[in-house]
Amino acid sequence: MRFLHTADWQLGMTRHFLNGEAQPRYSAARREAVAALGELAKRTGAEFIVVAGDVFDDNQLPPREISLSLEAMRGIGVPVYLLPGNHDPLDASSVYTGALFTKECPDNVVVLDRAGLHDVAPGVQLIAAPWRSKAPTTDLVAEVLAEVPADGVTRILVAHGGVDLLDPDRDKPSLIRLDAVDDALHRGAVHYVALGDKHSRTEVGTSGRIWYSGAPEVTNYDDIEHDPGHALLVDIDEDDPRRPVRVEPHRVGRWKFVTLRRTVDNSRDIADLDINLDLMPDKERTVVQVALTGSLSVTDKAALDACLDKYARRFAALTTWDRHTHIAVLPADGEFDDLGVGGFAATAVDELIALARSDGEQADDARDALALLIRLTEDTADQQVSRQGRGSAA
Repeated sequence: MRFLHTADWQLGMTRHFLNGEAQPRYSAARREAVAALGELAKRTGAEFIVVAGDVFDDNQLPPREISLSLEAMRGIGVPVYLLPGNHDPLDASSVYTGALFTKECPDNVVVLDRAGLHDVAPGVQLIAAPWRSKAPTTDLVAEVLAEVPADGVTRILVAHGGVDLLDPDRDKPSLIRLDAVDDALHRGAVHYVALGDKHSRTEVGTSGRIWYSGAPEVTNYDDIEHDPGHALLVDIDEDDPRRPVRVEPHRVGRWKFVTLRRTVDNSRDIADLDINLDLMPDKERTVVQVALTGSLSVTDKAALDACLDKYARRFAALTTWDRHTHIAVLPADGEFDDLGVGGFAATAVDELIALARSDGEQADDARDALALLIRLTEDTADQQVSRQGRGSAA
């Protein structure tokens, strides 16, 4: 038996840091990842797909998002089993019981809205542990496993949430207790455990049968999500009484969220950063947050700002990770000698330099003003060169 394990589609997800039209493209990419699962199922011969929770990002979504999502599922072409998770629980406002979902739900889509056993094929069952609220007070998995027999039926547990082995707060009541899962595997009541909630592809324990698939499209930066963008192709050998399992990851996601840490102390470091950003492919599907530390002159800080501004227009988003960015900006000796100003303007520049070198409350404002002055001066020089070039051509 062969099937796909996926989770955390979170269709309708928004990210506040995305540039203007990048948000609609990102939403579309999440639906495109769903469509890619259909292509993967066809290519690999997967018989069905299990989605281990958080199909939707929220129970309250625009009708268009729900309709487009269901249309993407319709095109998959094999049965798709959806488990409600913490983002889309089966509460009073559940998306799964809404009139739109009920009316437009494709025939190949089944909501695992009942805890316990669900028949998939002769001799094959899913064990579902759906969420009915955003904060369960018990281990939902232990409850559904308690009465499952070891009777020769091939069973896949589909569950959502943290596992006590991986969670620092092991007293959380909703955690999945690994001992109960391992016991069910050991006695042959369960043969594979499809988990959702962790957005990075992760194996749990040592049995080789418990996996988080991760999200099929990235949702967070790579310092948090280490291996997103996959679905798992799972093979269970039903001819062997031990039901051996083989798990193979397949990439379906196309976006990247990258954290870039750099030290910038001079113009050479800024040039290296520029090269790094320039060489990144697929900028329209890449989000970058930069964490920068160092000490720069006002001129170099202006060059850094210009560099970041340039790539902020090219990437889906480029932001500064403020909590991990610390750049000291101090005017260098002689840095403003060639501005070509005199009189009152020169006195004003000298006062700004003195303020920028101080520790007073106005120091940052003075540094910003000097940086702006440098950029304006450079822009004026560029315009003069351009006019001279046009004059020579004439």
